[in-house]
Amino acid sequence: MQRTIVLILVFSLLFSFLFSITGNSSEEKGTYDIFFMEQKVGYEEFIWKTEETGYILTVRGKMTDPVPVELDYLTIRLSLSFIPQAFSMKGSISGITQEINSEIEEGLVENTILVGGRESKNIVKIRRDAFLLPNPFFSPYMVITKKFGCGLTQLAELSAYLIPQMEAPFSLIQDEDNPCLLKMTISGRLIELTTDHSGRLLSLCIPSQNIRVQLNPLS
Repeated sequence: MQRTIVLILVFSLLFSFLFSITGNSSEEKGTYDIFFMEQKVGYEEFIWKTEETGYILTVRGKMTDPVPVELDYLTIRLSLSFIPQAFSMKGSISGITQEINSEIEEGLVENTILVGGRESKNIVKIRRDAFLLPNPFFSPYMVITKKFGCGLTQLAELSAYLIPQMEAPFSLIQDEDNPCLLKMTISGRLIELTTDHSGRLLSLCIPSQNIRVQLNPLS
């Protein structure tokens, strides 16, 4: 009898431990189809992972136009307040192999960049809450919709770090008729982000560049 009680306690503790691990993390997976001039030219597969201490976005994909891209992986790590903490990317853009690893703390970014076999390093200071938007990738815009969803009640003046090149201010506002349509203006260019109340990025449209990115309905 005593042995049975001990076994029950052991299994109960084990179950509680496993539940605490799985209960504090979740994953959202999907695929974005990329269209240029209304022709499908590529895709991005993403995993959005929620952990006890923050979020991790992982992306891989391929695009042929308007810029040839082979993305082996792209990873962004964020705090629960959507503050960027780390970035890594490996792939080729226009046939040139690139690898970037960045550590970020309180807006101080240490970049290690490998392009065409040549390594360089730099340290830059950005706004602590800047969004990491590396060109020419689209899944990272998900961080914006995850943060605001359909709840942006007034014009927001924000910042994007086009990692590792430059930081640029941008504005974000809800559409007057559709609160789940966010209009982003950066460097004079309009980017439309459609989301839902859970913060999923459903679509991205850049009218001036004839680019449309759509969440695959089978995702």
